[in-house]
Order: sequence, then C-alpha cells, then structure tokens
Amino acid sequence: MKQLNLKDVSLYVEENIGIFHQKRIQSLDRLKLSQVIKRKNPYLFKAKNVLTAEQIIKGLVDAHISSNEETIFGDWLEGLAIFINDKVYNGRKSGITGIDLEFDNNSIRNIVTIKSGPNWGNSSQIAKMVTDFKTAKKTLRTSNSQLNIVAVNGCCYGKDSKPDKGDYFKYCGQRFWEFISGNNELFTEIIEPLGHNAKEKNDDFARSYAQMINKFTKEFSNSFCRDTGEIDWEGLVRFNSGI
Repeated sequence: MKQLNLKDVSLYVEENIGIFHQKRIQSLDRLKLSQVIKRKNPYLFKAKNVLTAEQIIKGLVDAHISSNEETIFGDWLEGLAIFINDKVYNGRKSGITGIDLEFDNNSIRNIVTIKSGPNWGNSSQIAKMVTDFKTAKKTLRTSNSQLNIVAVNGCCYGKDSKPDKGDYFKYCGQRFWEFISGNNELFTEIIEPLGHNAKEKNDDFARSYAQMINKFTKEFSNSFCRDTGEIDWEGLVRFNSGI
C-alpha cells in the first residue's frame, strides 16, 4: 500500500472532468424529439393540466437529463476510483465480465463492481451481480485455487448500515472511498477538485440546453398543436401509444 497524494487526484480531475461535461452536451445534441416523446407518459401531462408546448418539452428533456447525467457521471466516478486505487494498491480495470476493479490487499484479491449510488438495481439486477461475482471467482481460481477472493459492490455515494450481504460486501460513500484508498476522509477531499471549471462548463451546457428547448418546442408546436395554439392531446397520445 502506498500513500495517496491528493495532488495526483486533483490533477486527474482537472485533466478528465471535461469528458463528463462534453458527454453531457453530446447527449443533448444526439437527442431526438420523437425519442423523448415516446419515453414519457402523455396522460401524466394531461392530468397535471400542462397547457404549453414548452412545459411539456422541459418536462421531457429534464427527465432525460436527470437520468442520463447520473449514468454519465457514475461512469466518470468509476474511472476516478480505479485511478485512485491504482495509485495506492496497484489496482486495475478488470477484464472479467461484470467486474470493474481488481486489486490485492492483505493477501486478499478484491473484485469490485462500482455503482453510482446505493439504490441502483432491482432484485434481478442484484441477482445477476451475485452471479457475476461467483463466475469471476471461478475464473480467478482456475490459475490459483487457493486465492482468497472478496467480492464488493462499491457505491460512490450514500450509506448502507449493513455492508455484509453474505455473498458480497456493499460499501457506500465514505466506506467505499476508504476501502479503495486507505484514506477515511477521501470522500470529502474529492469534492473540491470536482468543481474545476464547473461554471464555465455549465455555461456551455446551459447554452446547448436552451437551444434544445427552443428547437423541440418549435417542432412540438408544428406537430402537436392546433392552429388555435391548443395542444392536440389525441394526436400526441396516438403518436406515443398508437399501433
């Protein structure tokens, strides 16, 4: 185990946080109005008495952004976690299906699946993760039958008061960052570097967002508004749900 140098973490963030912001904008640029309309419940908008095209568009786009950003940033944090672990334990991105990180500590091979937060999956998704852990253990023991392997579901934020799940451990928030780094305060120390150029990058995103709202509002009005300006709810529902 080596001591983590926080300057290395700050430098990594400065050099790579732009990737997250770039992917946020790319996700907007690739978005199509027909896609977002088909993903959302049109009856909900009617029940909430939504009256304008812009209200509907903002609801559709904001829901997409919220879901998509969590995924994009979760992937980015996974890269940060692997970088940190490499600095301390010589960890590496795993080549085994379903496993994100492998590293050795105290004669134990840790296999880790990294998720953004603690409430990431339903029962079938968790069952698949357990199956992946079991398969990974068999794969690793093919070359070393005596290998002591511990499976961990690491979550970048949140809490779980009962980390021992039987087949694996679930480390969230502070526990996770300490587990991969040996530093029990890392979970707070990484906050400041993450804000690198945040205002500048968010200004770029805000411009792309405004353009997308204007573009989609115009398209929606042309396709799903009557000449009177009223929303054509029947046409919207047919497009969303019709055979």
